[in-house]
Amino acid sequence: MTVIALDFETANERRDSACAVGLAWIAGGRVVRRETRLIRPPELRFSPGNIRVHGILPADVRGQPDFPTVMAEFLPDLASGLILAHNAGFDLGVLRASLAAHGHRPPAFSYLCTLQIARRVFPAEEGCGLGKVAARLGIRFAHHDAGEDAYACAEIALAAVRETGAPDVPALSRALRLPITTVPAGSDLA
Repeated sequence: MTVIALDFETANERRDSACAVGLAWIAGGRVVRRETRLIRPPELRFSPGNIRVHGILPADVRGQPDFPTVMAEFLPDLASGLILAHNAGFDLGVLRASLAAHGHRPPAFSYLCTLQIARRVFPAEEGCGLGKVAARLGIRFAHHDAGEDAYACAEIALAAVRETGAPDVPALSRALRLPITTVPAGSDLA
């Protein structure tokens, strides 16, 4: 089973405004591939708050491909594998809303939320946000860069696998009694 961490950055408050995607593939207990792409959102309306977070400007994405073009390369792995995302509701909501905004039926997919994993394996009073967990685990990355965030997400899952003694990420789900969520094709996230 392909295990792939996913992260999106958005241009504004709308879930269908993806302006960057990052992915990190896990195999054999390590990250084996990383990809980052800029995306031209349907409208080039960027909220100042979003720009402050990720630093992506309309000029950076004006000449970039749209969401379906960027994601065509990655959708087969996402649809057939296990997706990891830190605060999965957000990133998977972006995936589905962005596909729907371009008239594409979202595929079925299965996912685990590394925020939920971190809360069970690496709890702390200061919280389990991506940056906080990564700092506690010594994972070095540039926060709010989609590719770097996907990498940190993958490394958090791998650290949890090591910490629990699970043989792999799907087994980690069973060890933590944190079920893998499967969303049918075309449906909304609950």
